[in-house]
Amino acid sequence: MISVLNIKKEFVRKRDKLFQENFRQRDSFKFSVSFSLLVEEYIRKLSREEKFDFVVASAGSFSRRELSPFSDIDLMFITKSAASDKEKISGLVKVFWDNGLEASHTVREFSDIKKYLETDLHTFTQFFETRFLLGNEILYSKWNEELFSHITPEVKAKLLQELFEDINARYEKYGESPKVLEPNVKSSAGGLRDFQAIEWMYILMNGTLLNKQSEITQAEAFINLLRENKYTSENECQRLLKSYKLVIAVRNMLHLTSQQKNDRFEFNAQKKISSMLVHQKDSLSSFMHEYFNAANIINRFSKSMIKKFREEISNPLPDSLAIDLDDNFILKGKTISLNVKSKLTLSDILRAFYYRGLYIAHFDENLRSTIIEIAEDYENGNKTDSVSSVFFREILRLQKNVGNTLSVMNELGVLKAFLPEFKDLIGFLQHGVYHCYTADEHTIMTIQNLEKLEKDLSPLGKIYNNLKDKEILHLGLLFHDIAKPINISGHEIIGAEMASSIMHRLGYGENEIEPVTFLVRNHLVMEQVAFRRNLNDPETLNNFTSRFSSTSELDLLYIVTYADLSAVNPAVWTSWKSDLLAELYKKSKAMLEEQMSGEELLYSSIYVEPKEISKHSKLISESHVQEHIESINDIGYAHQFTDEEIANHVEEIQKGVSLSVLFKEFDDFTNITVITKDSPSLLSKLCGVLAINDANIHDAKIFTRKDGIVIDTFNVTDFRTHTKIEPDRYQKIQQNLIDVVTGILPLNQEFAQMKSKWWRIESKFFKRAGKVKIAFEKHKRYTIIDIFSPDRLGFLYQVTSKMHQLGLSIYFAKISTKGDDIVDSFYVLDSSGKKISPDNYEFIKTELLEAITQML
Repeated sequence: MISVLNIKKEFVRKRDKLFQENFRQRDSFKFSVSFSLLVEEYIRKLSREEKFDFVVASAGSFSRRELSPFSDIDLMFITKSAASDKEKISGLVKVFWDNGLEASHTVREFSDIKKYLETDLHTFTQFFETRFLLGNEILYSKWNEELFSHITPEVKAKLLQELFEDINARYEKYGESPKVLEPNVKSSAGGLRDFQAIEWMYILMNGTLLNKQSEITQAEAFINLLRENKYTSENECQRLLKSYKLVIAVRNMLHLTSQQKNDRFEFNAQKKISSMLVHQKDSLSSFMHEYFNAANIINRFSKSMIKKFREEISNPLPDSLAIDLDDNFILKGKTISLNVKSKLTLSDILRAFYYRGLYIAHFDENLRSTIIEIAEDYENGNKTDSVSSVFFREILRLQKNVGNTLSVMNELGVLKAFLPEFKDLIGFLQHGVYHCYTADEHTIMTIQNLEKLEKDLSPLGKIYNNLKDKEILHLGLLFHDIAKPINISGHEIIGAEMASSIMHRLGYGENEIEPVTFLVRNHLVMEQVAFRRNLNDPETLNNFTSRFSSTSELDLLYIVTYADLSAVNPAVWTSWKSDLLAELYKKSKAMLEEQMSGEELLYSSIYVEPKEISKHSKLISESHVQEHIESINDIGYAHQFTDEEIANHVEEIQKGVSLSVLFKEFDDFTNITVITKDSPSLLSKLCGVLAINDANIHDAKIFTRKDGIVIDTFNVTDFRTHTKIEPDRYQKIQQNLIDVVTGILPLNQEFAQMKSKWWRIESKFFKRAGKVKIAFEKHKRYTIIDIFSPDRLGFLYQVTSKMHQLGLSIYFAKISTKGDDIVDSFYVLDSSGKKISPDNYEFIKTELLEAITQML
């Protein structure tokens, strides 16, 4: 049909030149339009301008003239009869591919309009994003007429509702926050798809396509329409244009740096791209701050337009039902609007947000845009009148909706205008730790998660709901990370001072400031004790409870700790961690209420009755149980295990086998208990076996009888799925444990094979380089070693092996996993059974650091 011209090299040369020119520049629109026009030009060249009876149209990002380097080149062939035109279409597509245009294509007949309207929203919305390239132009016009003829008011409402639901489903998958640390630039909240979805809604609502044949992107054309039709303010249009342009620029750079289609803006890509586009020392933080601001602007506009379109398709309330809230604001249904004569101050805006929270309402577009402009004026120093804090305090006293209200205040720039100290928190990165949101987003999510406890029937929920005044909690959470931009290490100390200063400025009294600064100063403590220390150790409990002057302080810190942990990363809050916090809370609460020591609590709460234990097994007697309990000089043993579990231990020991393994399932982890005779480097060997069986260890406790029999218990999950171990793997784990203890299993060789097998997955799961820190803490009976490090497969096995080489005996270990970072805590003694001399700290630290560095 078409003689193949020698134009492939010409196309590739021009394309590659365009890619090279774009590599270090931000003018993404210029690139995308140029690339789109280049592809259009060669499609026409390759078709030899032949007169086809069908239509060749661009679709998707190609039709928007927003192509990124490795975007799909989507074509839609519109035909009267797919069967009749099949041969010509196939031949044309082949010519495209033969000459370097790797186009994906669909063939559509007029009957497909009705078909996909009823069955497939995604396919149907693609029909609204086409641009005529060549062929039968009259047919293309008829196609669009037919398309819009199907959009009745009922169909319009149905399609818009499906688009709303589609956005929610996308947020469910990619995250509803525009401040996820590693966003998908296309699909995350604040990404390109947020803006494009509004374009689709606009097309539906106005019955017009956006495919103007001018050499600009569809985004530019759409924003021009928003400006002309006064959908939003001129400044907001400028912000939208700049923001969308930046996100496209990032997408272009992602494609070019990875040499493939790629929309995931991960940490390594952020470092690379920011260094190319920002030429200053803190290029990463300054560029990502700019990116998150752009994502926020796109997302907040998207949400506002969705509310507008949702109201337009519902039955609008008559103006007669509008309520004057005061001289400035009117409430109609759930929409707050501005009295046309009003000139607002920041104090007025705080009052508007109070109404928004009180009535669970939202602002109309005019008020929303006005708030943004005024907030910017205050932030930039263009307005300097004094601001009353009365309604800010009223917002924090609301019975509900505090978190969402603060979220919108942050989204529209009001929070940083009112609290200048909050400004540096916005877009603040916390890479290398387990947070997956920026610091400002995390802060507000803590309060949102806190309010979800209102319907929680758990003990934690009951504590929260029994609090009459929650303002102190809200302030503690609002300020808990306020000093992180100054210094992450020690931010709780600086933050307490900042909280005190801010609260004085806002008019709070000392009786209100003191409990808030207590929460800010101690917000890390409960987590650190629960996840790193032995909760059956009297000294640990005594040290922890000495911080509190009342049980109400403990209640507040427990709730703050939950809120903080639940807002860092969806994977962080597990039932295991919940149980640890609850255990520490219950023990501390009892000690404070009864004014008893940790020793008194632990001894009073255990009473081992041999008869009660022995009844769980026909193979053991009361004397067997009595002998077993007396042989373990550790009060934590009876706290760790139930009567039935202790009976199982005694039964296994009485059998006289060399090694016994007991498995117990919990909701999201598996407990594995190993009973055997102690031997050199035993703990390391057991950890090694669990590692080669893809088990991730979260907790290890070691109990040793006077006769040398050890009972080692581990809480583990599968390292890939982070769920409990499947029972069909138990037999292999047990056999491997037996073989390693008897010396049959070549553990080092097996471990090397495991690392080789999973090296690709390890690089994906454990990405961060991070820093390693080793700290020593004194204890009455042991030396505690805390190791902070990025996680790796078999980390605990290799660390415990090194400790064995250094002559250290481990009596207790706790592993706190935070994303792909860990904190391993070990209670150890030296080879002579004594605490480690401080003189040896530096040597041990150096040796451990060297071993860990080799792993990383």
